[in-house]
Amino acid sequence: MAPTLWEGMLRNFMKSLIASGMCLVVIGVLGLALGFFDVIDFGDYSVGLSSGVRVIGSVGISGCLLCAIGFGWSEYQDYLKKGEENV
Repeated sequence: MAPTLWEGMLRNFMKSLIASGMCLVVIGVLGLALGFFDVIDFGDYSVGLSSGVRVIGSVGISGCLLCAIGFGWSEYQDYLKKGEENV
């Protein structure tokens, strides 16, 4: 069965969620690596009581969460499609 317009749009949204999550992971890892090699100063990124390492690391962690949501939803949609084929 061909995917509906809603399913196609949702799949494209999940792909963009995965891509943006991976970009955030790369940015977070690069930021941490540059900070550990003293190219940038972690103190410049500190906010309130949070240290700069925590703030830069949270960028990578949020990217991991976005990727997990995107991949999880895509797997769930594939699971539903396989269930429909077996009925």
